[in-house]
Amino acid sequence: MVSKRFWKKDGSVEADAPRWANLRAQMRSAFPTYYSTGSSDPFADLVGQAISYLNRLKPPQSTEPGGNPGYLGNDPSGPHYGKVTEARLGENMASIADVLQDAADLFKGMPNWNHPLVMPNVIPPANTAAIISAMMTNVFSPNIIEGEYSWDVERTEMETSAMLADLIGWPTEEAGGLFTFGGSGCYFYGIKYALTSCLGMDSRCDGIRTDAKVLVSQQGHYCKQNSTDWTGLGMENYIEIDTDDTTNAMDFDHLEEVVRELYAAGTPIAAIVCTMGTTDAFAIDPIDKVRELVDELYPIEKHPDGVGRPMIYADAVIGWSWLTFKGYNFEENPLGFEPDVLKDIQKNYNAIKKVIHADAIGCDFHKTGWATYNCSVIMVRSLHKFQELLSRPGSAYLQARTCYNPGLYTLEVSRSGSYSMAAWATLKFMGYEGFRSILGGILEIQQYLRHEVIANEKTVVCVNAADRGFVTLFRVYKKGVNAKKQYERELNDPNAREELEANNQLQQDIADMLWQWYRDGQLHGGSYAPYISYTSGFRPTDYDNDEVEPGFIYAIKAFPMNVNITPEVMDELIRLVLVARDALEDGVEPQPNDDAGSCPLPYSDFSNITPLECASDEEGAGGSTSDNLLSGIGRQSLKAWKRFKQRLRKKSQ
Repeated sequence: MVSKRFWKKDGSVEADAPRWANLRAQMRSAFPTYYSTGSSDPFADLVGQAISYLNRLKPPQSTEPGGNPGYLGNDPSGPHYGKVTEARLGENMASIADVLQDAADLFKGMPNWNHPLVMPNVIPPANTAAIISAMMTNVFSPNIIEGEYSWDVERTEMETSAMLADLIGWPTEEAGGLFTFGGSGCYFYGIKYALTSCLGMDSRCDGIRTDAKVLVSQQGHYCKQNSTDWTGLGMENYIEIDTDDTTNAMDFDHLEEVVRELYAAGTPIAAIVCTMGTTDAFAIDPIDKVRELVDELYPIEKHPDGVGRPMIYADAVIGWSWLTFKGYNFEENPLGFEPDVLKDIQKNYNAIKKVIHADAIGCDFHKTGWATYNCSVIMVRSLHKFQELLSRPGSAYLQARTCYNPGLYTLEVSRSGSYSMAAWATLKFMGYEGFRSILGGILEIQQYLRHEVIANEKTVVCVNAADRGFVTLFRVYKKGVNAKKQYERELNDPNAREELEANNQLQQDIADMLWQWYRDGQLHGGSYAPYISYTSGFRPTDYDNDEVEPGFIYAIKAFPMNVNITPEVMDELIRLVLVARDALEDGVEPQPNDDAGSCPLPYSDFSNITPLECASDEEGAGGSTSDNLLSGIGRQSLKAWKRFKQRLRKKSQ
């Protein structure tokens, strides 16, 4: 029997208490108190101590863009995975301070997303309001499975959904949203919602027994394979739609051709996925035309319950935040954007605002919301319909005690409140003006990079000058080469195929050299190296001869996603890129990518695994993602590209 005499009223124990009771009493200090501790809080002190450990990993401030390294700590040679399988549970408790120090040490060498020369992808730093608000949820663990377990923290999901619905233009008393595990989670929800709507409720009981199709552009995100696979539909049942060679957007003529063929054959289309801002090209699909086509062939009057009717899912995880220019006075331009930048902003907003035509939309706050990872929300035009189609019986040990119980229809039955808190805090903090200034500022900095820096360097050419997204893609050539002329030759002349491949290798070598320099922690050209990356498939070449297989354009890429980036940083970026180019010309060879981390078994076994490749049909369904992860155009798209070029020629005849 447990003796009551061991315990004091304040929770401490008597001297003769058993060891387990002593340890339990000591452990209380490792948890936040349930009562206010006044002006001095031990928990807050520990948080401050942990943040101080992280602060020590930051480099000293420098007035020069490349004057300090873009990584945390003083050892960028990692990551260090070689001994992970030797980890064992300790016999005794450790001190909280030691654990926090060990935790901070794990960040050594990690890219510092706040650093101005760190811009490899759409990975922005998180704003302070999001960081701290998300951290608050870790103190009291609100689970937004239902209102009972999260109380008013649940409001952050509901209010964020209302703010987003208002931006989109949906009625806030009808639309709703759910926070989930990243953009892939949004996509997964969208496809599941579409499958249930199109195939009917029986498909949830009997399983997917119909080869419904999912239509998505060539440049749509590779999670199209995840979703069709994990929902049980199968990767052979998505159909790639060709993309325009100028805009990189879905070719509507090809989409209409495919839709009408499937309609005539009686083959159900579960979803048409419109990408509203691809990663590299920022391509925006013609979602308004897609809506007109769906409404023409599948009028709601004939499909009142949605069965047999395609849903439109908008993958807007990158593009959604341009909706914050809703209501901006483009004539008066109160924020003072440059005229050319203002035009691009307006074009982005006018294109993105058509997302109102979607049935469901995916939005990432950890990308273009400058919030913490991960922070994604799936928005649905009709929350009631979503609930109706995906609800399931409750659990015997959970009771619906509040009016809001999303755990009855979500995939996850445990959802951290940190997602919605981070997004809600971001919206409250930034407001319209904050989003507008940070988004427009990216284009201002990008404009400088493209038109003042790259344009004045004869050996460098911007290859996505027509794009209005967050990335600048550029090719670098050897000293003395006219970059613009050489690029045009490689893009259009099949006789320049060998030159194309040689210069593609140069782009990869420059990126690899900079990656190597970034990780060696040394000064190169008087500065620390930037952390950028490259794409191995920005676009295919534009050969006139359909019998000649197109090549692919490689390009170095820079995503200026953080507010510490200035025009001076862009000057330094191109200077350092050219320093790497010059080193290569002088005979310095980049070390091959060494799969940093030295993974032991079982983690290193993946190198011996051959990923599944489904047999692609003539419309481009299925295929490997191995060449498709960076840019959205993969080698499996060559046939589709040729088909597109052939149709263009037929139109012109």
